[in-house]
Amino acid sequence: MKTILVDAVYCFIIEEEKRFKIFQDMYKLLETYPNKKIILTGASDDKRELYGLDNMPYEVFTLKHNPEKTNPEYYKILLKQFNLNKEDVVYFEHSIDAVKSAQSIGINTYFYDNDKKDLKSLEKFLDESLK
Repeated sequence: MKTILVDAVYCFIIEEEKRFKIFQDMYKLLETYPNKKIILTGASDDKRELYGLDNMPYEVFTLKHNPEKTNPEYYKILLKQFNLNKEDVVYFEHSIDAVKSAQSIGINTYFYDNDKKDLKSLEKFLDESLK
């Protein structure tokens, strides 16, 4: 069963009224899938509390900006750490540069426009990718 890689800040974690919190509609969507989920971030320790990363419903992976998600090495390290192959994961991300980075090593990645919050398109991507 494939693992769903979830972008943290500005996808799964949104800012409302100058506070960061879990985007509940996305959480509800993700909970409809039995697959393992891993939240990906570049956040340093000093940002964990700000973004609420210590209180996530899924495991959180960060390399603390070393390297950034825009560097394909980030995803190679992630896959190795979790003993996964690129075929074992699907990923959605709000940064087009991070999307391109993950795609460059063969990860099936979807650009999630955090301004549109189009969960229907995300659901379609997940449904097609998890078959």
